[in-house]
Amino acid sequence: MTETPSPSPSRKTVVLTGASRGIGHSTVQRFSDEGWRIITCSREGIPDHCRADPNWTHHIPTDLSDKDDVAAFIAKALEILGNEPVHALVNNAAVSPKTSFKERLGCLNGDLDRWREVFELNFFTPLTLCRGFASALGRASRRDGGAAIVNITSIAGHAIHPFAGSAYSTSKAGLSALTRELAVEFAQLGVRVNAVAPGEIETEMIGEEYEPLIARIPLQRMGTASEVASCVFRLCESDFSYVTGTEIFVTGGQHLY
Repeated sequence: MTETPSPSPSRKTVVLTGASRGIGHSTVQRFSDEGWRIITCSREGIPDHCRADPNWTHHIPTDLSDKDDVAAFIAKALEILGNEPVHALVNNAAVSPKTSFKERLGCLNGDLDRWREVFELNFFTPLTLCRGFASALGRASRRDGGAAIVNITSIAGHAIHPFAGSAYSTSKAGLSALTRELAVEFAQLGVRVNAVAPGEIETEMIGEEYEPLIARIPLQRMGTASEVASCVFRLCESDFSYVTGTEIFVTGGQHLY
């Protein structure tokens, strides 16, 4: 994307993964509306109409399931930042493999190499990114009074889901646990770490087979990507300056069953 001048000291910066569509894309839009500078990555490019967004300054095509690509993304982002801090890191990118005939991939029928790929992207990549941006996040805490990490987990990490496979569900459960561990360690840097667990959200991944699940949602509807994005954004703001190690369910109450 087009290079832009360095931001003023008062302008905050967010690094976000999986930005090209769905929850990630809506989260970028929310941060942009609030005037943050945005550095993103995803396997795909961003929509053409987003290239004119003056706040979305850098998008770095990255295969987040590849350790070398992740390391290259961190290095490139830190090069872009120079001595500037990172005020928020949003670990959104994830993979949920499906069979071609809609069968749920479980513990018995899921290829173990595919399990490893799922955990690489859904669990180890967020950990690697947290470690890679730790200094820049700590710099934001020292300079501007706070920084935040938000991990996107899932309702499937807390209960058996009819469509999410076992590898995805257990990787998200692991990310929930990792969030708690990170919260304790990153507190030493003045960085808060929380998670957002979406339920049934209307994105490109949702098909007709999800319609019966609405009966199990107390609010009787699916959520929107912008509703998840709003929760993510607020967790990165000073209104939540004493909240860390928490997982917020954006499920319309579905997680209560």
